[in-house]
Amino acid sequence: MYEDFSTKYDLLMDNVPYDKWEKRILKEFKKYDIKPSLCLDLGCGTGEMTLRLAKAGYDMIGVDSSFEMLEEATKKSEKEEEEDILFLCQDMREFELYGTVQSVISVCDSINYITNKDDLLKVFKLVNNYLEPGGLFIFDFNTPKKYKMIGCNTIAENREDLSFIWENWYDSETNINEIDLTLFIKREDETYERCEETHIQRGYEKEVIEYILKLAGLEVLSFTDISKDEGETRQKRYLAVSRLPKDTKKKIFEEN
Repeated sequence: MYEDFSTKYDLLMDNVPYDKWEKRILKEFKKYDIKPSLCLDLGCGTGEMTLRLAKAGYDMIGVDSSFEMLEEATKKSEKEEEEDILFLCQDMREFELYGTVQSVISVCDSINYITNKDDLLKVFKLVNNYLEPGGLFIFDFNTPKKYKMIGCNTIAENREDLSFIWENWYDSETNINEIDLTLFIKREDETYERCEETHIQRGYEKEVIEYILKLAGLEVLSFTDISKDEGETRQKRYLAVSRLPKDTKKKIFEEN
């Protein structure tokens, strides 16, 4: 995924309210009196949120499975003179860090790309493993209601630097949503390059997310409906806030 159009990803995602999400994350840090010196961004993509938090004064680590997306993130960090960000090309289901962090974030429905509940438990257990006691895990996720709203439809849009055809398929029995994306990316010589991407996500009810978080040993603090941040009706996207209990005693990097 994201191999062909990583350079145009931000143009395609220009409606994402990153600034609002950043304010919410910082608000949660303040609410729970967390001042993370080191923060992990899981599924960081091109580093939009990673860079925002770095500018806010946090030391950042960005993890993503796409080398091409991380190339774009690195270019941004160099341009913004935030070269201290550590970017790691790793799968969320088996990421490894050099030590613990005080917070973990994951935005832009990265969690929904984990379509198997057992794999999602692996991700949450790894978060447990690398979080310091009392550290926060903050992430957003789409519910089945979001994908059901899109349904089995085709969306097309023509923009200045790219055009796309979005063919969406949703299975209400499995809550699996498949996006077949055909992109026409404008080259410097005014011709267009065609590329195709397939993205598969799963919608999760907040009760399921809560259950898996607890299985992973994480304390659930809140779920906030942030659907309106994207101009949607309610109960389509949530921001989940959880933490590793402050009294947790464990050996760092133990097998979970």
